[in-house]
Amino acid sequence: MTAEPDEDRLRRWEHATAYPLTALSVLFIVVYAWPILDPALDQRWRDLCEISDLVIWALFCVEYLIRLRLARRKSWFVRSHWFDLAVLVLPVLRPLRVLRLLNALRVINRHAVHWTRGRLALYVVAATWLIVMVAALSVLEAERGHPGSTIETYPEALWWAICTITTVGYGDLYPETLEGRLVAVALMIGGLGLIGFTTGSLASWIVDRISDNDRPDGAATRADVARLVHEIRALRAEVAELRARADDDR
Repeated sequence: MTAEPDEDRLRRWEHATAYPLTALSVLFIVVYAWPILDPALDQRWRDLCEISDLVIWALFCVEYLIRLRLARRKSWFVRSHWFDLAVLVLPVLRPLRVLRLLNALRVINRHAVHWTRGRLALYVVAATWLIVMVAALSVLEAERGHPGSTIETYPEALWWAICTITTVGYGDLYPETLEGRLVAVALMIGGLGLIGFTTGSLASWIVDRISDNDRPDGAATRADVARLVHEIRALRAEVAELRARADDDR
């Protein structure tokens, strides 16, 4: 009996875990956001959110190790999934704790691209707002209470995130801490990536539309060629008939 290829096992695993991982990612964002949005939250709930945060992060790590185990070419898997590994390992460092949110965004994005099935506008709008809201949470956690900070509330953090991702940058709000500046860098890069993705997708859509519009003309041209071939054949038949009559007259 032939063993099932590892690549098939890996794809089946990723398909089977799509919905559970997405649900965990959403829960991860919730338990991360709750203590930030509610500074007066009871300490017991804060501890529960922190424990849930760590447990879900650990589950993401286990899921990565399982995928690595199922992959036949492990070195290729690590190289092609280096970002997955980075956002799982780097948050061990306190200043890079916010990168744990990138893993949740990565999981949601990985499956949302498939589920949207070409609904570009819906995907771009949802992805942009998710990135903006998460970045606002992250910068608020880093900046609130810091001496000289200009970002102390979530509306202020949300305004800063919108200005940053759109490259407007009024300068009225800006991060002072290392963690906040790391969030800013990630948001700037994410904004450029979204602009590039949207521009490329729009160009591809325009090309497809032009190709679709050209198809009727191509069909008409083929029909014209077919008629021309038919007329040539009829003409050849008439010429052959005239030659036969000429031979008979002789």
